Amino acid sequence: MMHTSRGFRVMQYFFAGCVTFFTLAPFFWLFISSISYRKDLTTKNLHWIPSEVTFQRYADIFTNPNNDIAYAFRLALWNSLQVAVIVTIVATIVGGLAAYAFSRLRFRFRKPLIYMFLFTYMVPPVVIVIPLYIIISKLHMLDSKLTLIALNLTFIIPFVIWVMQNYFSSIDKGFEEAAVMDGCSRFQTLRYVIVPLVKPGIIATGILAFIMSWEEFLYALLFTSSNQAKTISVAIAEFSGKNAVDYGMIAAGGVIASLLPVLIALIFQKYLISGMTAGGVKE
Repeated sequence: MMHTSRGFRVMQYFFAGCVTFFTLAPFFWLFISSISYRKDLTTKNLHWIPSEVTFQRYADIFTNPNNDIAYAFRLALWNSLQVAVIVTIVATIVGGLAAYAFSRLRFRFRKPLIYMFLFTYMVPPVVIVIPLYIIISKLHMLDSKLTLIALNLTFIIPFVIWVMQNYFSSIDKGFEEAAVMDGCSRFQTLRYVIVPLVKPGIIATGILAFIMSWEEFLYALLFTSSNQAKTISVAIAEFSGKNAVDYGMIAAGGVIASLLPVLIALIFQKYLISGMTAGGVKE
């Protein structure tokens, strides 16, 4: 029995090591590529550890005013941050209020509406991109960050509604009944009683909404054309398009683009873990 248990643990560690390696190896290679010289990246025999390293690409991205690629990347980074933050705030507020209504109120067509929101979230964007492009073109709203915000909200708000209603449903109705008996209105009950109880769920959902907006690519690629509206995912893709292929710059852009979501996840790790599990248990 002891031999079987030890063998099972060995298998666990082995597969855990394999998953860890295949998950982190691409990111490690991305960082290595970002600090390697072009000659090391284009040589036939690649090495995990380069003979020489340089951080000039990162310096160019943030400080070099004469590098057109770096300038475009800085603008795209700022555009992505603006779009993601606004989308996260709006989607969390609007989707959270809608989720609370679906969780606590009983009205006609409640279930069909919930599934309709889920259906809109599941529809592949490529299916509706042509009619969307025609509509936005006629409204003269192409190449605008406001358009990207509106488009991202169309699939992030349904996601927030679907996730947040589980968090609200997990809260015992006795808290609301006690607040009402103390003279609180529904809005006061929501603000002072319910929101503090589901705070981990709100933060976890907000992080996921931010990441979804941050990494969105299709809408940003099709509906933007200038540096004033392009997001970071499009800017990285165009490193190998309009300009000469610079694999090191692409890697540096990828590292920076992935760094912000990782930092946010690490900072709010406690809320993210508790929030992702809170909605699974109902009182």
